[in-house]
Amino acid sequence: MAKTKSTFVCQSCGAVLVRWVGRCPECNEWNSVVEEQVIESGTHVRPAMKDGAAPTPITDRSQPAPNRQGTALTELDRVLGGGIVPGSLILIGGDPGIGKSTLMLQISHCVAEAAGPVLYVSGEESFDQTRMRASRLGTLSDRLLIYTETSLDSVRNQIKKDDYALVVVDSIQSMYTPDLAAVPGSVSQVRDCANEFLRLAKGSSVPVFLVGHVTKDGSIAGPRLLEHLVDTVLYFEGEGKQALRILRAVKNRFGSTNEIGVFEMTEAGLREVPNPSALFLSERPKGVSGSVVIPSVEGTRPLLVEVQALVGDTPLASPRRTVAGINPNRVALILAVLEKRAGAHIADKDVFVNVAGGVKLDEPAADLAVAVALMSSLLELPVASDIAIFGEVGLAGEIRAVDMARARVAEASKFGFSRCILPKSCAADVREGDIEIVPVNTVSQAIDVALDR
Repeated sequence: MAKTKSTFVCQSCGAVLVRWVGRCPECNEWNSVVEEQVIESGTHVRPAMKDGAAPTPITDRSQPAPNRQGTALTELDRVLGGGIVPGSLILIGGDPGIGKSTLMLQISHCVAEAAGPVLYVSGEESFDQTRMRASRLGTLSDRLLIYTETSLDSVRNQIKKDDYALVVVDSIQSMYTPDLAAVPGSVSQVRDCANEFLRLAKGSSVPVFLVGHVTKDGSIAGPRLLEHLVDTVLYFEGEGKQALRILRAVKNRFGSTNEIGVFEMTEAGLREVPNPSALFLSERPKGVSGSVVIPSVEGTRPLLVEVQALVGDTPLASPRRTVAGINPNRVALILAVLEKRAGAHIADKDVFVNVAGGVKLDEPAADLAVAVALMSSLLELPVASDIAIFGEVGLAGEIRAVDMARARVAEASKFGFSRCILPKSCAADVREGDIEIVPVNTVSQAIDVALDR
């Protein structure tokens, strides 16, 4: 009879503890430590990926660089860095119903038609359910093989039987190995199964996609070790009731992590949005205070995004600060600068800031647009609809330079904006054209120009 031992593992960070505790000492999460039974029978021994393989000098030119496999989805290829790298292990996560399985079926169909047979391991849905979705999406193909199984051993044997162009596992939380007594979806099972798929991908040069669930705080379920283990981590973002979906790489060993892909959810599946700026600005109100357009940059792609702000009196003793799409700490910094450097009185008012379209802006270039939007709403003075604004705001009220100023201005000019307010230090890098360049040094100067005071 196999021997077992009890271990205590934190489901949040993956820390292994000697006893149960109410609060994990590593990540400080409450009620995240669970007991797991691990079989001590030596079955965890794995053979080498490549028997007899010798170390290879890094300067060996006889080893050609792998050719990336395109997916026919330009937005996805951009995020991956140009396509799927053979032997890569890619993890994709997102909220339930966001469209992960839909995207995986579309990718599988494209690769099956272009490169060869694709194995789609469905651990959560039956064959009929998967076929119904594929029929609705128009992704039926003789070379797209559905395998409804949750046993890791069976999936491993199936992968070794044939030469697949791609393997999709939906989802990693449904897989289990009999080497562990833990239930499927537990930290130990997810970690061990992901390790085995890593070995299969590297040993056979077959790219593997793993679909992962997310927890209530938005992180992929299981330990952070799972994200460290894979080559690429993709997050599928978007509001469930909105059609817009954004695919973002938070880790990529084969490309940039700054690129995003924009999709729109339709009845026939996910549709690429090659011109997201037009989509983001299609419903922008004109002549309304608190609305400002910023030429943002995601990776190498400039995007025109609308920033909205609402400042009003509050009946509460403690005014509300509600922010969506921007780091709340940056908004708090901007509010402090406006109070100190621009003479604004906002401390006793409710403040709401939102980025339209569900986009998340992580770059400091959005600071100036947020500052102008806040002052526009406070003073009830709308910003002219032909003005685009970008720049970083410093604590002294100065406007600092940001990167890719020329691309930002060109994107604004392409969509009919006639003026662009930007840091003075960026003006020299921008060519004069159909758009008027308005360089500014301070946040007060930018507010005066934008609000025509």
